[in-house]
Amino acid sequence: MNPKISIIMGSTSDLPVMEKAAKFLDEMEIPFEMNALSAHRTPEAVAEFAANAQKRGIKVIIAGAGMAAHLPGVIAASTPIPVIGVPINSTLEGMDALLAIAQMPPGIPVATVGINGALNAAILAGQILAESDDNLMRKLVEYKQNLKNKIV
Repeated sequence: MNPKISIIMGSTSDLPVMEKAAKFLDEMEIPFEMNALSAHRTPEAVAEFAANAQKRGIKVIIAGAGMAAHLPGVIAASTPIPVIGVPINSTLEGMDALLAIAQMPPGIPVATVGINGALNAAILAGQILAESDDNLMRKLVEYKQNLKNKIV
């Protein structure tokens, strides 16, 4: 099955955080791909990825990055696809990454979740897709209901 969501991380060292998104997407049976691309070390590869993502059928991009955290914004600048940024805690307790991702200029939005919030990014990506997928919407409603049941 062709991926609908692309999980991109700035470095393979981000995998322990980003695999939480992958696990959720697996549970929801949402096809995805996962790659490491650096806005600083492989800018050409990032540009190629962003330029071709829509043609390949990608509907949402989850981009995780720490430190300077340019990856989500660089991708968002080059595609009309929604980008969800995941700030990774690497320096300054992740605040540098959070601010770099959240403070985008007008016209280049990046939806931003909390520091190390890859699970929330995956849930948000699923919710975006569920607007046009009744089966996925049912799964997400059940998932959220189960969250409520855990509180009781």
